[in-house]
Amino acid sequence: MGKTLTFEEPVIRLREKIKELEEFTETNTVDLSEEIGTLKIRLASLEADIYGNMEPWDRVQVARHPERPTTLDYIGELFEDFMQLHGDRAFGDDAAIVGGIASFETTPITIIGQQRGRDTKENVKRNFGMPHPEGYRKALRLMKQAEKFNRPIICFIDTKGAYPGKAAEERGQAEAIARNLVEMAGLKVPVISIVIGEGGSGGALALGVSNHILMLENSWYSVISPEGAASILWKDASLAKQMAEAMKITAPHLKEMGIIDEIVPEVLGGAHRDPKAQADFIRDAIRESLAKLGPLDGDGLVEERYNKFRHMGVFSS
Repeated sequence: MGKTLTFEEPVIRLREKIKELEEFTETNTVDLSEEIGTLKIRLASLEADIYGNMEPWDRVQVARHPERPTTLDYIGELFEDFMQLHGDRAFGDDAAIVGGIASFETTPITIIGQQRGRDTKENVKRNFGMPHPEGYRKALRLMKQAEKFNRPIICFIDTKGAYPGKAAEERGQAEAIARNLVEMAGLKVPVISIVIGEGGSGGALALGVSNHILMLENSWYSVISPEGAASILWKDASLAKQMAEAMKITAPHLKEMGIIDEIVPEVLGGAHRDPKAQADFIRDAIRESLAKLGPLDGDGLVEERYNKFRHMGVFSS
């Protein structure tokens, strides 16, 4: 059994009780089918109540679940003939960002996404999903290649933020992110970004200047993590739960404010519960976005993207 989050402990205990009774009936002649049926009804009601009324901090915890599907997991489920491309042609290859070309339902596309690890060894290799500047330069190289060959771009966002270390700063971390923002704004091909887990700071935005921004139901997208904001504003990182509510960083809040375009529903309990079913939800969302953006020419895509970001934060009384 994987990691249990605090808010879902009542659900886990009830599931374990049902499993215990089912295993008991397999080795004994006692008929407990009625009791098991009653518990399953109670379980369905409890799941609907807990997972249907998640607080922002609960969603942050689900977004960070160690078993949550990654970019490469979704690439394997959603696309065909994926060919990974490496390097920024300037310094090296950053394993925290993966990218390449593939087919989505016969349509040639370019895929770019942040990639974290499953265990300590892989997390070290991929720098815990926190890209260096060469990762963002690799992403930009693939974006410009996609524009040259008229391929739509699909970005998967899943990072706590860009790596803030000395070496990254020496190699131009801020410049690399800023250049991505500028260049993405003018791309003349459809760009779709999907927040599949964490979307932290400029490290996430460097893949997020897109025509359509989609978010999985239990993901977060913000200028800073709740812990970071609580440390700065309230001098206490332990107040992250309260800060998550105050910052409005979850998909429902961001959709209401017009920051994102669509919320991609998740399977009950989170994407890690059924990655294949979750991939189906994402496939439907990508298909819908491509259909909407397909009729626009290059200039129309740039204008649509410009207007989208230009109107963020503008309110009328």
